[in-house]
Parts: sequence; C-alpha cells; structure tokens
Amino acid sequence: MPADSPRDDTASTPKQRAAVRSWPMRILLWSGGAAVAGALSALAIAGVALAVAYPNLPDISELQNYRPKLPLRIYSADGQLLGEFGEERRNLTPFAQIPAVMKNAVLSIEDARFYEHSGVDYKGMLRAAVANLGRAKSQGASTITMQVARNVYLSSEKTFTRKLYEVLLTFKLEHLLSKDQILEIYMNQIYLGNRAYGFAAAAETYFGKPMKDLTVAEAAMLAGLPKAPSAYNPISNPSRARARQQYIIERMEENGFITAAQAEAARHQELKIRPANDHGHTHAEYVAETVRQLVYAQYGEDAYTRGLNVVTSINASRQEAAYKALRKGIMDYEKRQIYRGPEEFVELPSNRKDLEEAIDDALTEHPDNGDVMAAVVLEANPKKIVAVRQNAERFEITGEGLRAAQSGLSPKAPPKTHIRPGAVIRVMFNTAKNSWEITQLPEVEGAFVALDPRNGSVQALVGGFDFYKNKFNHVTQAWRQPGSGFKPFIYSAALEKGFTPSTVVNDGPLFFDAGVTGGQPWEPKNYDGKFEGPMPLHEALAKSKNMVSIRILQAVGPQNAQDWITRFGFEADKHPAYLTMALGAGSVTPMQMATGYSVFANGGYRVNPWLISKIVDHRGKVLVETQPPLPTEAMRAIDARNAFVMDRLLNEVARSGTAASASRILKRTDLYGKTGTTNDSIDTWFNGFHQSLVAIVWMGYDNPRPLGDRETGGSMSLPVWINFMETALKGVPETTPTAPAGVVNVGGEWYFDEYAPGAGAGVSSLGLNTAASSDPAPASAPGGEVGVTPTAPLVPVVPLTPVNGPRPPDRSLQNADGQPPQRPVEERRSILDLFRN
Repeated sequence: MPADSPRDDTASTPKQRAAVRSWPMRILLWSGGAAVAGALSALAIAGVALAVAYPNLPDISELQNYRPKLPLRIYSADGQLLGEFGEERRNLTPFAQIPAVMKNAVLSIEDARFYEHSGVDYKGMLRAAVANLGRAKSQGASTITMQVARNVYLSSEKTFTRKLYEVLLTFKLEHLLSKDQILEIYMNQIYLGNRAYGFAAAAETYFGKPMKDLTVAEAAMLAGLPKAPSAYNPISNPSRARARQQYIIERMEENGFITAAQAEAARHQELKIRPANDHGHTHAEYVAETVRQLVYAQYGEDAYTRGLNVVTSINASRQEAAYKALRKGIMDYEKRQIYRGPEEFVELPSNRKDLEEAIDDALTEHPDNGDVMAAVVLEANPKKIVAVRQNAERFEITGEGLRAAQSGLSPKAPPKTHIRPGAVIRVMFNTAKNSWEITQLPEVEGAFVALDPRNGSVQALVGGFDFYKNKFNHVTQAWRQPGSGFKPFIYSAALEKGFTPSTVVNDGPLFFDAGVTGGQPWEPKNYDGKFEGPMPLHEALAKSKNMVSIRILQAVGPQNAQDWITRFGFEADKHPAYLTMALGAGSVTPMQMATGYSVFANGGYRVNPWLISKIVDHRGKVLVETQPPLPTEAMRAIDARNAFVMDRLLNEVARSGTAASASRILKRTDLYGKTGTTNDSIDTWFNGFHQSLVAIVWMGYDNPRPLGDRETGGSMSLPVWINFMETALKGVPETTPTAPAGVVNVGGEWYFDEYAPGAGAGVSSLGLNTAASSDPAPASAPGGEVGVTPTAPLVPVVPLTPVNGPRPPDRSLQNADGQPPQRPVEERRSILDLFRN
C-alpha cells in the first residue's frame, strides 16, 4: 500500500482481534474474582462474628419447659374470677387449647409461611426489601420465631449486633423446638396492650370472654395488636384497630383460612369492646386486696409471678348482690341529702375541636364510679339539663331526674353550687324509668359482710362504697359504736341470771347525777323520747327500749356482762364496764358483729371467720387447703338453751319490732336480727341472720357526724340487708329451729326449765318501783340474786377488783360441774386465718 494511502482503522490482525475479545472476559473474571474474594471475606467476617457471638448467646433450653411470669389470681368458691395481681396479665394456654381461628389470624398477618421456612423467611425478606424501595418507613420481615427470640431474650433496639443475635437465636430456637412449641410461646408471650400478655389474656381484656369463644372478627382484631399495641388498641384507637382488623380478615381469606362467606360476615360483625374501667368480673375488690395481702405475707414477690390461684369461700352471686345492695343503699341515702354542687367548672370553647378536647380532659380527671358517671353540662335551666359523656353521647335530664339538684338549678343558687354550662356533674341511668337522673358522689360510707354461721366461711364482703375511691376496709378496720345492735349480748347474759322473755321490766326514766357517775350527769332517753312503763322483756327488745336495757345491765352487773361478751369474740377493753355498755357505747368492727351474731345463729358455737380455702400453683398442685371446721363442744361459747331463747327474741324483732319490714318484704318467718342506731344517728346498723347465713350492714361517715334526725338502722341499713337477702335466700326453704334439751314452752313462750313459771327461780319483774330521780340514793351492789326487784338507781361503774378482795365466782356463768365453760379453741395461725380477734 502506498505511503500516502488512507489508513484502514477497521483492519486488524488476528492477534489484535483476539486481544480485543479478551477484555470482556477479563472484566468478567475480575468481577467474579472480586465477588469470590468478597464472599470469602464476608464468610471470614461472619465466621469471626459467629465465633465471637455464638458463645455469648443465652441458654434457651428453659424454653423447652416454658414458664412465663403468671399473675396471682383469686377466685370465688364457685370458680368466678375475683381479682388478679401482677405486672403481666397472662393466662398460660397449651398449644392444643389455642383455637384454630386465633392461630390462623396470627399466621395470616405475622408469618403466613411459618410452617415452611426454617426460621428466617428469605422470600419474605426479599418481598419486604422490594416493598421498602422508595418508602420512608420500612416494612418489617421478622418471622414469628425471630419475634420470639427478640421478645424473650433481646431488646428492641435497631442495631446490627442485636439483629445478628436475633438471627442466631432464631436458628437455635428452630433447632431446639418444634414449630408448634415456638408458636405456643409466641401466643402466650407477646404483649398486646392494657397489661395483657398473650392472646388468652387479651381476649378477656378486650372482649371479656375466653379465647376459645372468639369469633373470626374478634380474633382478627386481636391479631392486629402485636405490631403496635397502643396504635391498634380497640379501646383507645377504635378506628385504626378496625382498619387493621379488616386487612387481616382479607389476609385470612387469601391464605385459605376462612371462606368468602366467613370473611364477609366477619367484616360486618359489630364488636362489643369492654371499656377500660370494666374489670369484667364480680365486684370483690376488698376481698381480693385482703387475699393479696395474706398471700404476699406468705410468698413475698413470688406471689405475683408464679401463677398462684387462690380459691376463697366467697359465693359470687351473693358477693355481687352485696355489692349492689350496699351501693344502692348509699345512693338512696344520698338522694335525701342537700345537693352539694358540681365537682368542677370548666371553660367551654366555641371551636368544636377545642370543645371536645376540653370535655375529654375534664372527664378524664373525673372518671366514672361504676354506675355513677361523670358528665359535662352544655345547657342548664330549672327544667332541663343537656350534658355530654366521655363517649360524646349527649343526653337530656328532665322532670323527676332533676329533683336531687333543684337547689343547684335555681338562678339564686350560690356560684359554688349553681349548675351551669361547663359544670362537671354526676349522673345515673334509671333503667326502670329509661331516663337519666342527676346525682352526686356520696360522702357517706358503708360496710357489708355475710358469714355462714355453721363454719365461719365468709360468703360476701364489701368494705366500702368503692374500693378505688376509698381503700379503707370498713368491715375489718373500722371501729364503730354498735348502738342498740349490742343489746342482744346483754340480754343473753341476763338469761343466765334468771331473766326470761316474760320478765316485766319498767321502761321508765332514769337520771344519774355527777356524784354517781363520777363525771357528767346522765339522763338516758329512748330513741323516740317516750316511756311506756312496764313491759315484758321480749317486747322491750323488739322495741329497742334503752331504759329496759340499762336496768337489765344493772341487774346482771357491768363486770359480769363485760366477761360474757368476750364469749362472742368482742374485746373486753373495747367495752368498759359502764352502764353505757347497754346502749352499745363500746367499739366493734362489722366483722366482730358477724362473729357475735353467728353464735346465736348456730346454736351457741364460736366460729372464726375464714376466707381462703385453697391455694394451687399453675400446674394444679395444691399448696394449701383447709376444710370448713365443724362445730364441736370445744367451740361452744354459750349454752344451746341461751342461743335458742335469744333466737326467739330476735325473731320477734324481725317480725313485729323495729325490723318488721324484713319478714313482711321477704315473706319469711325464719329471720332474726336487731337494728342499731347510735346517739345523733352517727352510726346505723342492721345485724340479722337466717340459720344458714349471718349478714351485717353498717353505714356512717368516716369522720363521725350525724346522718340526719330521721336516719336510723331501720331506715338506712335494714333496706340494704333485705335487698341482699332477697337474692341470698332465694330457693332456701324456711326452717324451724329445734328446741334443745332444758327448755320448756309454757303458754307459747320458751323458758329455761329452772326459770319456767311455777319454778319460782326466775326474775319476774325489774324496776317497777324505780322512779326518776335527780338526787338518787346510794345504789346497792348490782343484782346477782334472782327474783330481786332493785329499787335504787343503777351504778354506772363496777370496779374490776373490789376493795374487799377478789370478786366471788359467778355460779350462773359456770357449767354444771362448777368449772368455767371451756373457751373457744385457739384460732388457726396460718395463712388460712383471715381475721384475728
């Protein structure tokens, strides 16, 4: 080719063309080598990481016997849940008992390929990576096994080290446990909000039902909680919870767990979510707290984590009846009180959103108290109130519903009590009238306790109006004056002194000046201020005559009576040997009154109250168990004859005396009891029983003050007792007590053999010649001789140890052999003991 010829750039030699073709191969080989080197480096790094991390993995062998923290649960005798204590509410459920609908809902949303992968779902990870492209918020790809590893052993921090441990633990779990075991742990361990751990606890928390009864819609709602328990909480975020529920139903259908028809039905099912303040079980908060204290004293902090189940003596239906009866009695009393005004006043913004927030804030600070609910007034005039509750429900109160607050609706009402827009008030819904009515939170308190007198088992106990408002247990902790409810124990002592139901005692005035009393002059009165003159003992008790009780105590002797009442469980030092003891001026607890009246109800035996019958662990192993004690002669407190005659007297009180409405309303003749009202109506009581059930009701203010001139044990406490007994004695046949040996019926009245008419040994009359005196003559010693009719005013105090030597033995309080009666057996000193006198 000539030198000046154009160069042909396309021409090349075979060697050159081969060199050109080798560059792609070199690049490919170089890239492959780099990849292999990178992989080897990654493997080397991973190997080093594994070598370092694997030995530091926690020992997971304990999961083969999975035992999470389980709360302390307290049950009634008939299996109803009364209370639960522990940081984690959990009901451990074996895999076989978890319903398929719950498993399928969880698998559909959390890990549909759970039974296909080996712990790490690579397809799921790839799918999540693709889905996350272009998103600011990542989509997770954790399997159920990975979640178990994280929830049981690791924190939730997002670091490479934690993720490495999570993956390693996942492989370890898959190697050690079966898929069913892993899923069982997950279903029991996962936190689902509102202190609920595991789906069994969540079913109770959110729907108030066992997990086995969940529907598809309910299971789907619960399955949405693990991702974010607060965000998808059906109580606090119902709209977001429902949106996620609908998505899960769709996933369940896509995965073939439910049919199209089932999915459609689930989408439209209306769910009934339990409110946050609805505990869903029998109201026995005071019982549960008492048991908690006892169990904690025995087991310490382990009581809240080892899954102890405590069975009590409580009867659930009777407990609920007692709770409702006491609350109704207190609220009925509250309706008779002057309206004290709204609890608070809040500003109501004109902007709708701001208004809703202001109302929510106000009602959050004033939570509902059972059926006594809080509301904010939007409009108010003397004829109508428009108010709103926390669920944004608007309602009107008119007519009779305004009666309790008429003074607060008057335009002339003081600013503090005036009901106006922005006022926070209390309302109740009257189901009988299908209307709302205004009310107020009560200031008065109450107590209710019921025992089975045959063995001392506590059947119902309500320590106050509301445990969350006032945790003070008035049944066991409140020392109050018993008033006339204490008279039967004085009458019981009198029977041993020769008194009979027919003994005539003068209901005439008495006066004691300071020289006799050693203090203030004392002129006792009957409640109604009237004196009716001579009357038989049984009528005097039925009418609760104070003058008669004082004369009886003088004849018995205050010291003798003080000794006598200890047989019933009362403490002598709480009842000084003064004549005021006859009117109930000492101090008792409602539980002591229940113990005392049980002696009359069971034929004369002293039984100690008890509450815990059995404690078992989560495996069902019995740790503690007791059998109800049967009365024996070692437990005898008073003679059977004494108890029988006292029952006759107390029956008259309930049939024709101050508690006559009991027999009339309940339409029974086998009821017994005694009303009690202290000076100025500071304490009101009703202490009553059937032979199978003793029930005590007390009402009063924590800081003692008068309840009102017209308030008595018969008007306040007796209605509560009747309300309870309507439920408690339903289906219980009427009983007639059997007369014990040593009593005789003469003319329709019962007497001890030796004191019967004609025997000549009983006290026929007392105080018939006693006149009121402002300057009484020196008193004789308290009557100990039978048949004596004292003629002098009664000495208010008898020295414990007379100056002339020890007090002689009182033969009327001894057994036939001249020895003192055997005292009740020592109380049990184990965890099964609840109340100690």
